[in-house]
Amino acid sequence: MAIPHESWWDLGQGLPAVRCAVVHPCEAGALAGALEAGEAGLIVPVLVGPEDRIREVAEKAGIDLHGVELVPAPFSHAAAEIAVSLATSGQVEALMKGSLHTDELMHAAVSSRDFRTKRRLSHIFRFDVPRYDKPLLITDAALNIRPTLADKVDIIQNAILLAQILGVAKPKVAILSAVETVNPDIPSTVDAAALCKMSDRGQITDALLDGPLAFDSAISREAANIKQIHSPISGEADILVVPDLESGNMLAKQLEYLAGGRASGVVMGGRVPVALTSRADGPSARIGSALLAKLVAHHHRRAG
Repeated sequence: MAIPHESWWDLGQGLPAVRCAVVHPCEAGALAGALEAGEAGLIVPVLVGPEDRIREVAEKAGIDLHGVELVPAPFSHAAAEIAVSLATSGQVEALMKGSLHTDELMHAAVSSRDFRTKRRLSHIFRFDVPRYDKPLLITDAALNIRPTLADKVDIIQNAILLAQILGVAKPKVAILSAVETVNPDIPSTVDAAALCKMSDRGQITDALLDGPLAFDSAISREAANIKQIHSPISGEADILVVPDLESGNMLAKQLEYLAGGRASGVVMGGRVPVALTSRADGPSARIGSALLAKLVAHHHRRAG
């Protein structure tokens, strides 16, 4: 079983596993990943989906379902709705995406008045990148397609909370664009400037923000110095806020496939966390995402 590196793994030690609805795990990788997360003490998997199909997948893959709870659902949309209802009724403390499409699961979540909170739902990637000396959070590269300025406030605040749960008391937030100067022809630079001023005025809390920053200026102090950019964030960013889903998704996949980064991810802002992985993700990403969901769920417990 692939697990995150030791210090990252230690965050979940001593915390009991949380009940997690695994939505439509009808593919061997999704099913095995959920059960491995259960064996690792991260979650108590509750499989939600077509029972005959799940058992057929398990049999073909040599997966033992003895003792695993299974909630029948006829198809993926129904599985998503049932899983969300389990969350809103307090029967599970987390959700995990199985082999259905992300939009199916998230549509059920955002359509539920009881699942939503005052904060917008957003996705946060956590990356270990070999050439960067600390974890990077990237948001939102999976859920909000073209976020407005108001959306970005919630997106940033969700990421700040996750960073704090992971042990960073006051994270440094880089708001990315293509350049470091405010240009009305590049809307993301205007948003970045507004978000920084909102932070100054207490509309975004518990973090240090700067932007607009190009990617190199955000992660490299040397690049920033050469460009004569004087920022307390350069080379020390904990969180990268991308302009939109397209740019964020490309950045995340480049870090994973070209830079050797190890990714996991979670959706925050809802009643319970959602471990959201790609169907192409391997065991490490699924285990890491389950760990994120467990940590967020325990934070919700403490916060009431």
